[in-house]
Amino acid sequence: MRAVAHRGDPYLHRENTLPAVSAALAAGADAVEVDVQLTRDEVPVLLHDRTLERLWGDQRQIGRVTLDELAEVASPGLRIPTLAEALQAVAATEGARLMIDLDDSGPAAATWQAVSDLGMADRVAFCGPVVAMLAVRELDADAEISLTWNRLQLPKQRLLAELGPSYLNPPFGLVDERLVASVHDAGLGLATWTVDLRRTMRRMLALGVDSLTSNRITLLRRTIDQHRP
Repeated sequence: MRAVAHRGDPYLHRENTLPAVSAALAAGADAVEVDVQLTRDEVPVLLHDRTLERLWGDQRQIGRVTLDELAEVASPGLRIPTLAEALQAVAATEGARLMIDLDDSGPAAATWQAVSDLGMADRVAFCGPVVAMLAVRELDADAEISLTWNRLQLPKQRLLAELGPSYLNPPFGLVDERLVASVHDAGLGLATWTVDLRRTMRRMLALGVDSLTSNRITLLRRTIDQHRP
């Protein structure tokens, strides 16, 4: 069972920052999921939204801000890190991985270049919708992919053959015994998100889910460790 920290540990630190990533690793996350956007000069940085407004109080779109300009957008002790910095933080924790969530194909090439430059292909996984994951697969035939999926029906076999995902990744509200069985019968693992309540974690574990993503990584780690099949 894999414990994935959603955007780091956002209950302790602002999401998608280095303190959030480090806290999640310290809490025992097997992987830390982060979101990637590109700056105007096409540097991949950790940010979920397309604008800086929600987290950083700046109305500009991230795609209109250079990396140098982004350095001015900060709070005391916090700033928007580059993907390379997050990769280096994960590299310092043995066995940990970074799960990179891509909403579309735009950041895929720059993201993969950052991973390749640091020689960390074996320490990352990718998740996202079909178009983004197809872009990842074109860049690397061996990348681990979790296909984000919002339907009860499994993807067509042709898509699965082309994409070669390791996991199907639906929201937890779609997960039931039948879906778990179908996914496993297709030779895939089942990942799900975003599971924050202990009772939901326990239900997913009982169903045989293979990977859980949560905003509450300390609770998730403890619940998984206490689980007895």
